[in-house]
Amino acid sequence: MLETIAIILIILWVLGLVSSYTIGGFIHILLVIAIIVIVLRVIQGRSVV
Repeated sequence: MLETIAIILIILWVLGLVSSYTIGGFIHILLVIAIIVIVLRVIQGRSVV
């Protein structure tokens, strides 16, 4: 569940960069959250995908 949310947030971040449409720093905050979720999953020893 969390890895799915992280992947969706990363995709939204990339789309925001490509389209030059960002809602202030909000999309970058989402990216940071996605990276934190992935790192926590790796540290806990679970599969990221």
